[in-house]
Amino acid sequence: MLKLFFLLTLSFSLALSDIQLLKKQNNDSNTTLLVIGGIHGDEPGGYFAASLLATNYEITSGNLWIVPNLNKKSIQKDVRGINGDMNRKFSIINQDDKDAAIIKEIKNIILSKDVSLVLNLHDGHGFYRKEDQGRIFNPNSWGQTCVIDQCQLSQDQPFGNLNDIALTIKNSMNKKLIQSHHSFDVRNTKTKFEDEAMQLSLTYFAVTNNKPAFAIETSKNLSSLAQKVFYQLLAIEEFMKIMDIKYQRNFELTVQNVEKTLKEYGNLIINDNISFNLNNIKKYLSYIPLKSKHNVFDFSHPLGSFIKVDDRYIVLIGNKKVTTLKAQYFEKEQKCPEYFKISVDGNVKKIKKTSEFYVTDDFKVLQNNSVRVNVIGYKSKNPKTEAGIDIAYSSIEKRFSIDNDGKIFRIEHYKNNKFCSMNMVHFK
Repeated sequence: MLKLFFLLTLSFSLALSDIQLLKKQNNDSNTTLLVIGGIHGDEPGGYFAASLLATNYEITSGNLWIVPNLNKKSIQKDVRGINGDMNRKFSIINQDDKDAAIIKEIKNIILSKDVSLVLNLHDGHGFYRKEDQGRIFNPNSWGQTCVIDQCQLSQDQPFGNLNDIALTIKNSMNKKLIQSHHSFDVRNTKTKFEDEAMQLSLTYFAVTNNKPAFAIETSKNLSSLAQKVFYQLLAIEEFMKIMDIKYQRNFELTVQNVEKTLKEYGNLIINDNISFNLNNIKKYLSYIPLKSKHNVFDFSHPLGSFIKVDDRYIVLIGNKKVTTLKAQYFEKEQKCPEYFKISVDGNVKKIKKTSEFYVTDDFKVLQNNSVRVNVIGYKSKNPKTEAGIDIAYSSIEKRFSIDNDGKIFRIEHYKNNKFCSMNMVHFK
């Protein structure tokens, strides 16, 4: 399913392919930068940079389109391409190829009249050097390069001076290096005449259709994901500067801040009746009340996804396994309360379904004769419901918490032996 998110104005979806397209648009300019991450599933610097661009940047002038996870299934498996190399399918592709629908749709996006420049994000081996300096530093390496297929497009094409732009990117990047050996360079593959493999690539498809296109390759030999994402974001910001696309980001661009921001996994809402904060969640949670089929997982993080294995749902952000949910299957009750009355430290509050609340001493879910309450980790003498009971932190078994600190617990609501919703209680 192709999802279009006009992040500043409008959100809707169209059933076309598996591509997620995020749009940040303004009415002041026709200039649009298209950023594509994740064409190779084992190159996380590219797709995590694209995800941070989607969640932590506001575009105040000009337009930015982002495809953060083009090859989602390969990202999940942390492999280059589960159906072969997706970046070698842009010239000719068999319609039986499992990537055919994705290739067709990303081609349509690239060729959109709105797209002014295409940027494809990669992680490449080693550190590119024009002269051989050893196994890692040599002309065959791809890391730390701005890659172009040729020097120039047609004279009337805005941003068609590919070599000049790439040199500008290189020079700007080399003023902001973490270490001197991380230096960037321009790699011109001279695709039409010298590189048959690259003739099958995404960027070459773009330039043969007179669309300016570049690849940014950060090195796989950098010491951390944060460093790769740092350089990718530096490069993207330089392209936005060249294109006069103005932006604001909500963090200072340092490796330390990138590392911190990468750990922000956001929220997961399941079936509109369960909400998990994925930060600091345990690696395994049992007996999660789900439907036997057609469960809807809605992630706030652009790289959120899941893999179902029997009755287990492996939750991922990009290639990172965040948690596994072992299901206990229930039908979903359609006529459930939107709010529950809960006494929190002696004060009665209306708590919305799926929401969280914080407790210092104890809480008590007030009785509703039609709803059964189950506080996971609390052993009650009443087998029917755990409503109407004052529950303190000392009376809950900590091994049933959903977080690694043993502070957050599930409150489940059932009606007619069907599942209604789940609240989370935080003990301070």
